[in-house]
Amino acid sequence: MNELQTEIAELKEFIADLKADRAATKEKEKREAWTKYVSLSVVIIAVVAAIAAQWGGKYGSRVLTQLNDATFNQTLASDQWAYYEAKSVKLKSYEIARDELAHAPNAADPETLKLIKNYEGAIAKYQSEQKDIETKAHDLEAKRDAARSSATIASAKGGKMGLAISFFSVAVALASICLVTKKKPLWFAAMILAGIAITEMVLAWTA
Repeated sequence: MNELQTEIAELKEFIADLKADRAATKEKEKREAWTKYVSLSVVIIAVVAAIAAQWGGKYGSRVLTQLNDATFNQTLASDQWAYYEAKSVKLKSYEIARDELAHAPNAADPETLKLIKNYEGAIAKYQSEQKDIETKAHDLEAKRDAARSSATIASAKGGKMGLAISFFSVAVALASICLVTKKKPLWFAAMILAGIAITEMVLAWTA
């Protein structure tokens, strides 16, 4: 009889301990329910960080493309100016020849007048060609400047995306530490950093 009572007492004690363990487990789960949101936020931050990295790569490629375009247009513009100078040399030689004939003793001769007229025609032709060349050179320089400006803008946007990625990385690290240590302030800090990173992304898109 005593043994039976002892076993019953032990059983009651075991059941009481089991209930206490379950209650403690439920209480712990209740206290740490917020960690589910931490896990979810880590996933979301990682996804947004991947998007930022993709955009950062796009801006980096855009910088290289625009700089290549600027260099190409600068080369073409330099060629046009070299062509312009060559025309200037020929133009000057015709002007000198015309002026010498115009002040020559036989300047009134029909053959001399005809030659002067031919020189003036050549001068007018070279002057017209110079204007066309100058217009093309200025157009190419405008394209060069536009490409450089686009490269500068893309570089600034890429810098903001790079900064956003850095903030996202730190945010993920803090949130991960928070999951291990169960310290909620770390989660709050991670969310603040993620908010700053998202702001940098928006500024990059809208700048």
